[in-house]
Amino acid sequence: MAPLHRYLVSFVLLVCLRNGIVGNLATKVGVRITNGFEDLSDINVQCKSGDDDLGPHLLGFQEFFEFSFEPNFQGTTLFFCRFWWGNESHYYDIYDQKRDEGRCSDHCWWWVKPDGPCLLNQKVGVYDVCEKWNPSQQGSERHRLRL
Repeated sequence: MAPLHRYLVSFVLLVCLRNGIVGNLATKVGVRITNGFEDLSDINVQCKSGDDDLGPHLLGFQEFFEFSFEPNFQGTTLFFCRFWWGNESHYYDIYDQKRDEGRCSDHCWWWVKPDGPCLLNQKVGVYDVCEKWNPSQQGSERHRLRL
């Protein structure tokens, strides 16, 4: 095969893979956010990406909100959420492809508490990978750059 044809075939194959046309290589990720406030407080949550606003949701104790998506080919998929209750408001990057691709490949389930969210450890079935809220009310640096 001539070099030009080889490059053309490689390019077409790459485009097909990127768009999920060849096989089912694009794996969907499911995110679940559960209210873990043991004092039975309701929490509000609103998640967004650079492309989507999933709207506000009110969660009672142990109620959850979930959504799914296909991470992008570039490895830059980011969903960030605002959580608010009473007089408090916090942000957290609920899915950051660079951070989460290896630790929650097809489902990222979060148990949200007043001091931050805890990720389900899929190996042991316990929410023990606990994180702090983003340091800024504006969200992460990547979040600010994307808006």
